[in-house]
Amino acid sequence: MNDPLYREIILEHWQNPKNYGVIKGASVDITETNPICGDEMRITAKIKNKKISEIGFVSNGCAVSKAAMSVLTQMVKDMGVEEFEKMKPEKFLKTFGAVFSPARVKCALLGFSTLKKALKS
Repeated sequence: MNDPLYREIILEHWQNPKNYGVIKGASVDITETNPICGDEMRITAKIKNKKISEIGFVSNGCAVSKAAMSVLTQMVKDMGVEEFEKMKPEKFLKTFGAVFSPARVKCALLGFSTLKKALKS
């Protein structure tokens, strides 16, 4: 993640995360922790007509996990649940636009994997 543009994107989404907060009346409410670093992610969402109509998150973790979740919420809002369930982690990372070190991939995917788990239940 040496490109200054990617660092700028991460800083912007870390300092000013999009869709940050808890969605009241959510049909999805899940909290997961990365056991390696201790990052914690809570995701709340409303599912209407098989689409993610609203999504919010609260994060207690590093800049990468918070920024990646901010980007993810923008991607998936109004996306069909089935479409998200088919999305591969590699596609998300590519869409995010950053090349993460192996240690940071788990941070970047914490929100992604948490949302996947929530939608399967």
